[in-house]
Amino acid sequence: MDTLQYSGHLYFRHRLVLSILAGKAIKIDKIRPADKDPGLRDYEVSLLRLIEKVTNGTIIEISLTGTAILVKPGIISGGQVFHECPLSRSIGYFLESIIMLAPGITTDDKDLYSPHLEPFGISDGLELKIKKRGSPPLGGGEVLFLCPIVKQVKTLNFFSNRMIEASRSVLNRYIPDIYLYSDVYKGEESGKSPGYALSLVAETTTSAFHCAEAVSQPGVAPEDIALQATRSLLCEIERGGCVDQKHQTLVLLMMMLGSEDVGRCRMAEPTERTIQFLRDVRDAFGTSFKIVPADRSDDSSQLLYSCYGTGYVNTNRSLA
Repeated sequence: MDTLQYSGHLYFRHRLVLSILAGKAIKIDKIRPADKDPGLRDYEVSLLRLIEKVTNGTIIEISLTGTAILVKPGIISGGQVFHECPLSRSIGYFLESIIMLAPGITTDDKDLYSPHLEPFGISDGLELKIKKRGSPPLGGGEVLFLCPIVKQVKTLNFFSNRMIEASRSVLNRYIPDIYLYSDVYKGEESGKSPGYALSLVAETTTSAFHCAEAVSQPGVAPEDIALQATRSLLCEIERGGCVDQKHQTLVLLMMMLGSEDVGRCRMAEPTERTIQFLRDVRDAFGTSFKIVPADRSDDSSQLLYSCYGTGYVNTNRSLA
């Protein structure tokens, strides 16, 4: 079995996901070796345990110091899984990895859930239900994520109260047709720490999505949090393309897993995380993306990403 080798803790999640999907062992060393608390963090260990639960036959070896791991992937088995997440990261940190594997604290400002799976034919039976809301530091959130068994993803051809009022005051300058609502959780369903957040999603007439989110901070007024999320959304829209920057890696992954055809998507310039993700995809699958200016006739910074799908097929025995 080919072994992918990397150093450092950066890009930990997507490298594990690529290892599982490609069926290649992965070795990561020099994980925070000079830190006062060297090695894996509790949330990274928890993610490894979650991967063990959703796969069959995966072998995980962690060094005594926690500064190196070796993962020998099994197959994605799915099924009903219950996982207790540590308070150090939100549920979104773990859910993002599971979403990437799904075809084969609920809120913080680092992790987002998105509707970007639908263009790849993953919609019927797909559900994310927030049963309890939780905010830092004590968490208490709970989500239920359901995903149907998908044999193969489709090829993408994609070219094109106080917080609410504060957000509306900006967005209404551009378009009157906006829908904002409050989602209030009380009692046990509201988690163990008080908090609030604003999530905004802009959808075009061709079903392209741009998302942005901002979370409450000590000493910051709700109106300021709303304006932060609103301005972030407008920045994403200004960059253009069919996908916001936070979800570039998810869409590129699904394009690579698609049927043996050329998939295309128009997006803004890649983030540092996206650039590293593309390098890791090339290591794991041998697939490279062609990236060219989307409009050669103007000064637009939008790019056209294209690749030849690998025709990845879900080997889950449940398909039989």
